[in-house]
Amino acid sequence: MTIPRYVLGMSLPALTLCSLVGIALGTGSFTFYYAEGASYLSNDPRSCVNCHIMRDHYDGWRKASHHHVAVCNDCHSPHDLVGKYVVKAENGFWHSRAFTLQDFHEPIIIRPRNSRVLHGACVDCHQELVSAIAGQGADGLHCVHCHSAVGHGPPR
Repeated sequence: MTIPRYVLGMSLPALTLCSLVGIALGTGSFTFYYAEGASYLSNDPRSCVNCHIMRDHYDGWRKASHHHVAVCNDCHSPHDLVGKYVVKAENGFWHSRAFTLQDFHEPIIIRPRNSRVLHGACVDCHQELVSAIAGQGADGLHCVHCHSAVGHGPPR
């Protein structure tokens, strides 16, 4: 085996940096592949059940009133393209971390930022209906306070 000429000319810090970057990219790529990361870029609700903890939520959504008009991303992601993928990336990081380290609350609890996204989606889709009361969410009273069964069926 011969060592390529460009490697021989590299300093030890540069070679170390390249090795670390290669290991990080390789590990990240394998993890993305193994965790079916590409499925999370779609709107397919079945991608949410890649994690077993989401099975009850998926099954509840299939029986809920919005099943025929909304998928997970319609309610849990902003409706603008950039915002949607920023939230998906942030949630993907935190979900991956929690499931890898097994330090998530069970049953899972929506985080405050995601609760605001959810409320925004309700208001966005039902603008004509809620325009007079749209500011009510500012004090913490969100749509799902009264309409908790809409997205995932009756509470378990």
